[in-house]
Amino acid sequence: MQSKEEILSLISEIPDPEIPVINIRELGILRDVLINGNDVEVIITPTYSGCPAMKQIEDDVISKLRAIGVENAKVKMVYRPPWTTDWITEEAKEKLRLYGIAPAEKTTADKGALMGKKKTIECPLCDSKNTVMISQFGSTACKALFQCSDCKEAFDYFKCI
Repeated sequence: MQSKEEILSLISEIPDPEIPVINIRELGILRDVLINGNDVEVIITPTYSGCPAMKQIEDDVISKLRAIGVENAKVKMVYRPPWTTDWITEEAKEKLRLYGIAPAEKTTADKGALMGKKKTIECPLCDSKNTVMISQFGSTACKALFQCSDCKEAFDYFKCI
């Protein structure tokens, strides 16, 4: 049986299905691994309740563990404490930016943002702060859609939660 650290390292290879440039550990979805004899339980927290990627993540975790001989594996989804963008690593934020997604701020300041309201979300494409939210929902529910007024490109912003 592998150690907790070895299993965490293995599972950390699993990319987020919706944002393949970051893994589930960098995103803060992977919370813990519990080992009890031959049983392995992986604890994950969804970014949003009802996140469609969670089933794929669960399947990927089970598949990775079975590939190393862990037959008694299960994934437990926990909602307390709720996921927060504060759990995204600094390295993942840079990966998001390079991928064209504005990384989350470390606040919940955009929760009450109104459509069209100017915000100081930096464009990940040209670094301008002259941006406008055009929809509270981007390519997925955990992102908002912004447009840069300088380069005119639309981009996702990972919402702060």
